[in-house]
Amino acid sequence: MSNPSIQVVANTPRVCLVAITKHGAAQAARLAADLPDAAICTSAKFAATFSDVANPVRAYDGALRDEIAPLFADYDQIVFFVSLGAVVRLIAPHLRSKDEDPGIIVVDDAGQYVIPVLSGHVGGANEWSERIADLIGAAPVLTTASDVGRTIPVDILGRHLGWRVEAPKINITRVSAHVVNGEPIAFVQEAGSPDWWTRPTPLPDTIHRFERFEDVDLDKHAAVLWVTHAEVPQEQWDALHERLVVYRPPQETV
Repeated sequence: MSNPSIQVVANTPRVCLVAITKHGAAQAARLAADLPDAAICTSAKFAATFSDVANPVRAYDGALRDEIAPLFADYDQIVFFVSLGAVVRLIAPHLRSKDEDPGIIVVDDAGQYVIPVLSGHVGGANEWSERIADLIGAAPVLTTASDVGRTIPVDILGRHLGWRVEAPKINITRVSAHVVNGEPIAFVQEAGSPDWWTRPTPLPDTIHRFERFEDVDLDKHAAVLWVTHAEVPQEQWDALHERLVVYRPPQETV
């Protein structure tokens, strides 16, 4: 079966810190010390704030709106020390899709909250928001259901292990809803690393683990997550009508 799939991106994320106020620049400079690979984009007025950091700095003289297109093209995570409303208006003309847009994160001027605004789930902004919040002593504000509920993120499960998800998009949508709504889910693992659960909390008790697909009672489960190298015939997809998502771990080499 030929299905749309989400490709795994293994490159190190390119991060940029954007600051346009005195307080924001001071916060960005402190964070830059903990993120030495991150670039900095700031108003020329506050360039001196970054004189003691080794990070690459772009100090612009014009309007921030003119910097947004290059930022979208060059970075995977953009951390704005700018008001949320201003960021929404700035990025709106540049949005394409959740699979293409960079992660957009906002840190408030007091450094109390870190908010993933865009591409939080697939794009990694939720994970980066938690990381940044930990570094600056702030609270991350997450709204993605699977992250808030500490359950399986269906569309990106196993991405850190190189897994590729294989399923029509409607299946991913339907199964994700079953997962976040706490319905019984069969998780069948016939291949790949067992280290796919990375949250600090226990696996929800609505997720039932199996070693073989044949052991699953399909009448008792709302959906099936199947980690396998086996070929899945068309009739099996049809029989499970929008209830199946398959994961393909990398093939082991001898």
